[in-house]
Amino acid sequence: MINLEPLIFNYSKFDRKGYSLPKSDVGIDKTDIPNTELRPDNDLPEVSEIDVVRHFIHLSTLNHHVDKGFYPLGSCTMKYNPKVNEDMCRLDGFAMVHPLQPVETMQGALQMMYELEKHLCSISGMEAVSLQPAAGAHGELTSIMIVRKYFEERGEARKKVLIPDSAHGTNPASVTLSGYTAVEIKSNPAGLVDLVNLDKALDNEVACLMLTVPNTLGLYEKEIEKIAELVHKKGALLYMDGANFNAYLGFHRPGDAGFDLVHFNLHKTFSTPHGGGGPGAGPIGVTKNLAKYLPVPIIEKNGDKYELNFDRPNTIGKVVGFYGNFGVIVRAYVYIRMLGAVGLKEVSECAVINANYIKKALEIYYELPYKDICMHECVFSSDNLKQYGVKTLDVAKRLLDFGVHAPTIYFPLIVHEALMIEPTETESKESIDKFIEAMIQIAKEAKENPQILKDAPKTTPVRRLDEVKASRELNIKYTKV
Repeated sequence: MINLEPLIFNYSKFDRKGYSLPKSDVGIDKTDIPNTELRPDNDLPEVSEIDVVRHFIHLSTLNHHVDKGFYPLGSCTMKYNPKVNEDMCRLDGFAMVHPLQPVETMQGALQMMYELEKHLCSISGMEAVSLQPAAGAHGELTSIMIVRKYFEERGEARKKVLIPDSAHGTNPASVTLSGYTAVEIKSNPAGLVDLVNLDKALDNEVACLMLTVPNTLGLYEKEIEKIAELVHKKGALLYMDGANFNAYLGFHRPGDAGFDLVHFNLHKTFSTPHGGGGPGAGPIGVTKNLAKYLPVPIIEKNGDKYELNFDRPNTIGKVVGFYGNFGVIVRAYVYIRMLGAVGLKEVSECAVINANYIKKALEIYYELPYKDICMHECVFSSDNLKQYGVKTLDVAKRLLDFGVHAPTIYFPLIVHEALMIEPTETESKESIDKFIEAMIQIAKEAKENPQILKDAPKTTPVRRLDEVKASRELNIKYTKV
């Protein structure tokens, strides 16, 4: 370990304060209060304001985050969050609004949400949007709940949902929670949906095909129109996992391609980083014939007023306590309004260029299972380094010594020893070049001195841990100094 920060308790000095309180005017005599209540054995740290500020600033520099350095997690879109978003979501009218206050007093918030829904409809080609789902996986679940409601109203007892083997891992979980059985569809040698396998699997028990576009290999489904035709021919619905929407803003609309439902990751495509488990927002968009099933309430505009409509007899009901993850919704609204249609299209252009730039630069150093032009991310394999006793985990750990967060590893599952790299559009050529140089050096080290990789990382506050044990036996102790 190097450069560790002590616990806040270690800065504690008797009777040191970082606050001041007005003199009590209620006549309480401190001598009447037992000393154990004033200063119990498990007392809080007594520190000044500057102690607190410096402590937490130092902690923030020990952790890696997107403001500090490159964060190329594949399929997670950890791009920079413009700070103007933070300013806007902290405006009193947004930050202090309460979901239980009368709608007459929250017209600005409702207008912003209503307009965001319309922007998402325009971007996706869908008829209607609900902002309620609190995360991408929650958007998946909400969508499949709508699929179930749709077939129940039609009197059809369908049982299965088809999922490609390159799908996100949350897809089968959402299917199972909705009461369906997940059926895997194998990819073809190009990494795309195998139309022969799909056609065989489609029968009258299939309710839906869940399709990630582009898929987790970073590849666009070139035969999407044929896929939609096969699915709809069997009376099933086509759902798009929109986690990778950052790849084609302004170039492609799911509604135009034949999708019936789609979820958006506002915390990926529309800026808010989601490291550390949150926050997130996973709104869903649906076609006109499915709009009646959306969660309640629906935001409606009546003249100059905005209202919440709970009176929708076909709805699947509420999926969160109130109206969605509001702070992320505000950030997404600001991001979309600032960039506009031209800016959003440029986002995808730069993301795709950056990914293909990395793919071309590293393809002679790492295995590239699928060599077609990628979109927002590229997937390598470290299989060629196994001859030196080096695994993908070793490559990822070594990258930390270069001040770069490791990309996603060992996913997608259909790529052995996978390295899944997504640079996003917010990284400059200089930062991407530094990443490429680090990856090339690591490949050379694997051949010339693999022990360097086995011992990595060496420059981080904590060296390599047994990750399984660390996550299950977390041991944080406070020793009073």
